Amino acid sequence: MSRLFAAGRLFLFLLLITGLLAVSCRPATADVPPKRELRGVWIATVENIDWPSARNLTPEQQRREYIRLLDAQQRNGINAVFVQVRPASDAFYQSSLEPWSKWLTGTQGKAPSPAYDPLPFLIEEAHNRGMEFHAWFNPYRASMDSVTRRLAPNHPFRQHPEWFLRYSGKLLYNPGLPAVRQYISRVILDVVRRYDIDGVHFDDYFYPYPEAGKVIHDEAAFAQYNPDGLALPDWRRQNVNVLIRDLHDSIQSAKRWVKFGISPFGVWRNQATDPNGSATKAFQGYDGLYADALEWVRQGWVDYILPQLYWSSNFRVAQYPVLVEWWARNANGRHLYIGHGAYRMSESTKADTTWRNPRELPRQVRLNRTFPTEVGGSVFFSAKSLLTNAMHTTDSLRQNLFRYPALVPTMPWLDAVPPRPAQNLTLTAALPTNTLTWQPAPAATDGDLAAYYVLYRFEQQETPSPNDPRRILAVVRPRAGTGLVFTDTTARRGQAYAYYLTAVDRLHNESRPVSVRTTGRAGEIILSQAPTEAPVAAPATSPTTTVPAAVPGPRPAASQPAASRPTTTTTTKIKTKTKSKKRGFFGRLFGG
Repeated sequence: MSRLFAAGRLFLFLLLITGLLAVSCRPATADVPPKRELRGVWIATVENIDWPSARNLTPEQQRREYIRLLDAQQRNGINAVFVQVRPASDAFYQSSLEPWSKWLTGTQGKAPSPAYDPLPFLIEEAHNRGMEFHAWFNPYRASMDSVTRRLAPNHPFRQHPEWFLRYSGKLLYNPGLPAVRQYISRVILDVVRRYDIDGVHFDDYFYPYPEAGKVIHDEAAFAQYNPDGLALPDWRRQNVNVLIRDLHDSIQSAKRWVKFGISPFGVWRNQATDPNGSATKAFQGYDGLYADALEWVRQGWVDYILPQLYWSSNFRVAQYPVLVEWWARNANGRHLYIGHGAYRMSESTKADTTWRNPRELPRQVRLNRTFPTEVGGSVFFSAKSLLTNAMHTTDSLRQNLFRYPALVPTMPWLDAVPPRPAQNLTLTAALPTNTLTWQPAPAATDGDLAAYYVLYRFEQQETPSPNDPRRILAVVRPRAGTGLVFTDTTARRGQAYAYYLTAVDRLHNESRPVSVRTTGRAGEIILSQAPTEAPVAAPATSPTTTVPAAVPGPRPAASQPAASRPTTTTTTKIKTKTKSKKRGFFGRLFGG
């Protein structure tokens, strides 16, 4: 009897294991990666941190190095770069206002030889790889040292020494001077107007990080430019706020599609100081740098906020999960991206040993995704840190978390009108390849054309949906001198496919799809029908798209989100070498 009982228990155990294995082998629909997620890297030029690697490179060497850098980041799944174009009142572009950077040519004020303007090249190469280009400016840093004799003859210090402060061995612009704010805005708007950038970006350097025994000598400006009689800390915060407010309005007036975002220090205020603060015990950006990041998002003066959370999940005074949750609650409808300290993976610090765990950085990205309507992506400092692949962390991004492409989240307060669908989508089946061609559509009601196209591919057993990035076959950007074409070399002989094609504008609003389907036979030419012209709103995105009251309403959009539509336009087939076929699965689904 006992043997029979034991045998029964063994049978039940095996049955349970079999059931668990069956469950584990099912497709994990809950593990569908996000279709919209910003994945960025900072490319620091100051001190030649990331690019160029040295000051004595020729322009050709600089270009080759940048291409290799972008190619590597493209393999890592990166879709946005934040490139430092003005590290210290100098320029990585042709400027009539400021000198060439010494980190580009070796000597401040010395032009590249042979002559070229790097910035159009930097932007174009990023766009060619489907990456947004955010021009990163340091607004107040004028020099990494205070030895003014080494400044170029056309450095602003030569004309306006009264604009500057010396602090802790560095030369800084005085944020309290209206003339300084006007000049900084002029420098940035010069780039906005002349170059095809996608965003203007600031990091955490506003007023300088405090050092023991050092004093900011802005007493004269405080006395002269304080009509409201504010206390010194409030006056300094107001100076920063005014620059950000006015610059945001100026950028939008110049080019409505250019985003403005800031990467503040990761702690606004501690809860012990302010009940609205985070449960942390760290340095406070509000008090130490006079940077009121909460006010910027409350007022809608920034389009995204990108706090630098360079601490681990277990760092006692500033735990990563605590801060992600706090920023998620306080983003106020603006995009929230998280800045990750990828460089920490290569440190041997004893202060935060959790970084020695190769799971830490992937764990942070996964935690971000548990806030799908609040956290819209990750940015890593810095580009070089991902290239080193410390503890195979970059492998985890490339092969797992960022394995599939993602579109950048939309910003409905800037633009909520999708482009018109592509026209004349045609597929030519000549196995083993399927070649698709199409033409651009006329401009949408807001004047925007498609900036790029997203091609999805579905097999017969799949339910087509534009929400699954695992079915994105290609992201195609128009290039001068080439038509809109994609050749699918991975199509299997005898396999029927449905191809979905959407047009996407500069601010990543996605059109309704047009479609074609195949039977898997060679010799087919398949032409999609023209779609109807009913406008469709931009798809729901992450993070939340609530618009603060202080910000003008979004551009007009129609009622039904494109992402909610499972259908596409119908197709007609023109076949050669094949006979007509009865309507089947794809016929019922797509028409035709």
